[in-house]
Amino acid sequence: MPPDAPPVGREFATLAGGCFWCLEAVFEELDGVDAVVSGYTGGHVADPSYEQVCSEETGHAEAVRLTFDPAVVGYREILEIFFAIHDPTTPDRQGNDVGTQYRSAIYAHSPQQEAAARALLGEYAAQNAFGAPVVTELAPAGRFFPAEAYHQGYFRSHPHQPYCQLVVAPKLAKFRKLFAARRKP
Repeated sequence: MPPDAPPVGREFATLAGGCFWCLEAVFEELDGVDAVVSGYTGGHVADPSYEQVCSEETGHAEAVRLTFDPAVVGYREILEIFFAIHDPTTPDRQGNDVGTQYRSAIYAHSPQQEAAARALLGEYAAQNAFGAPVVTELAPAGRFFPAEAYHQGYFRSHPHQPYCQLVVAPKLAKFRKLFAARRKP
């Protein structure tokens, strides 16, 4: 099996919505998600480092790649959670995190994922769901580069770190409140 193919019966979802620590912490708790990897995608440099991505010269976004069981959680539901826990109306920023690496983006792994994302984006636009235009990019999934080991499971390992307390914890609390029934048992 190639390294960029999900296991049989599973799918990948790749999402960028600010700091990958936030997305990782939330999606690790979602029932049906087998694995969450923080990393980089959408750029033009092979195997970039965190420092290179932060320089904004590689074109990469901080992203997470989920491996999920579509029989347990649907792709649309994953996208609905994604939109609930980040601000899709701010170009290249989430709160105080500013730069192209913090953009909001969906990287579709199949025509079905692209169609689902396009439909949801259309619904949000028609409803003016966020009170401002959604700037989330929709692009085909490209090469995904896992981030350095110290980024993986960051919130689990450092829940009392100030950034985690001020930025990650509130997003996780919002997920737990809005999607309590969808959390892993």
